[in-house]
Amino acid sequence: MEYKDYYSILGVNKTATQPEIKKAYRGLAKKYHPDKNKGDKAAEDKFKDISEAYEVLGDAEKRQQYDQLGANWRQFQNAGAGGGQRYGQPGGTYYEGDFNDMFGGGGGGGGGFSDFFQQFFSGGGGFGQASGGRSQPRKGQDYQAELEISLQEAYTGTSRLINLHNQQLRITTKPGVADAQQLRIKGKGGPATGGGVSGDLYVNVHVLPDPRFERKGNDLYTTLTLDLYTAILGGEAQVNTMSGLLKLKIPAGSNPGKSLRLRGKGMPVYGKADQFGDLYVKIEVTMPTNLSAEEQQLLEKLRDLRQAKAV
Repeated sequence: MEYKDYYSILGVNKTATQPEIKKAYRGLAKKYHPDKNKGDKAAEDKFKDISEAYEVLGDAEKRQQYDQLGANWRQFQNAGAGGGQRYGQPGGTYYEGDFNDMFGGGGGGGGGFSDFFQQFFSGGGGFGQASGGRSQPRKGQDYQAELEISLQEAYTGTSRLINLHNQQLRITTKPGVADAQQLRIKGKGGPATGGGVSGDLYVNVHVLPDPRFERKGNDLYTTLTLDLYTAILGGEAQVNTMSGLLKLKIPAGSNPGKSLRLRGKGMPVYGKADQFGDLYVKIEVTMPTNLSAEEQQLLEKLRDLRQAKAV
């Protein structure tokens, strides 16, 4: 049985913090995810190794046991039982589709994880059952899922169906959810052992960029391009908001770079009904081109009038 160097698999040092391990895992999982590498057996095997490594290093208790194991893993194997607690099923990753297909079978006891993992973390020896053969109460493994939504969906709230261990779950986000926000769904993680409670499902939300708006907290920022005459004389213009087009009154003499504030037209405040951020509209001005002779003369006359007024 081959020893698995989980730190090397994730490309981190043994002194790496839990957030560093999580960041490394998420980057590699995204790169080697089966959805992005259909039919690539090497990428599939790499994804399994990454998932297995994070299953151990992403859990503080398992990581501690693994670090204690170290180079003495074969002695632990030969000893048969190390007196630790039984570890539950793997499942720290989320896969859109059939979870069993991802690991090549079965459902219980470790799916397609390596012999090394199953020997030491799935009850096959090493860190198998507690002394006396009794399984101690232990919370099930927490699962992780990734959810991508648009800014419009973040504004209105949305829902997605995901498959996890052959179970369909509907994940619902409230209006105003933020990029990188983590949602916790209690009891939807791994099964418990010894009468413990089920683990939780943590959903990491990714809000995709929107070409119309920049988001800062609950406020939104956009640009509005005006012709020179509207900027000088004032008037009305239509501006995009998250709830649709809105007529905006343009003050006379609006200089390029000027920002107009629309109260309550930003993002909803998460978890607070009827509270919204603001929308800031930055003015950009386009210069007229291909002037006719008459337009050229009128502009020159306007220039002369301005210069005479300044004297």
